Amino acid sequence: MRKWLLRWLINALALYVATELVPGITVEGGWQVLLVVALIFGLVNALIGPLLKLLTCPLIILTLGLFTLVINAWMLSLASWLAARLGVGFYVDGFASAFWGALVVSVVSFVLSMVLMDRDNHSSRR
Repeated sequence: MRKWLLRWLINALALYVATELVPGITVEGGWQVLLVVALIFGLVNALIGPLLKLLTCPLIILTLGLFTLVINAWMLSLASWLAARLGVGFYVDGFASAFWGALVVSVVSFVLSMVLMDRDNHSSRR
C-alpha cells in the first residue's frame, strides 16, 4: 500500500512539472486536482497502456522503442479527456503538448522513482 501511495504522489508531482514546463497542458485547481488527475492517469496507464503496447508491439520493435512515447502521449490525452468528462480541470491541448508532456512525465517519474523508491527499499531492509 505504501509503495502504491508513493507511486501516486510521484505521478502527481510529475504531472505538476509537466503543467509548468509544457505549454498547452493546464490544470485548474490546486493539488487536489493534480491528485485526482494522477489517479486517472495511473488507471489509464494500468488498464489501457499494456493493451496498446501489445497491439503496437511491431511498431515498438521497428522504432526501437520510440513508439512508446506516442503511446504515452495518447495515454495523457485520454486522461485529459476523461478528466474533462468527470469535471476535473485538467486539459491537454493537442498531440504536440501531449507528446512533450508525456516525455516530461516519464522523465520526472523515472528520476523520482529512482531516488524515492530506492531510498524506500533501503529503509525497509533495515
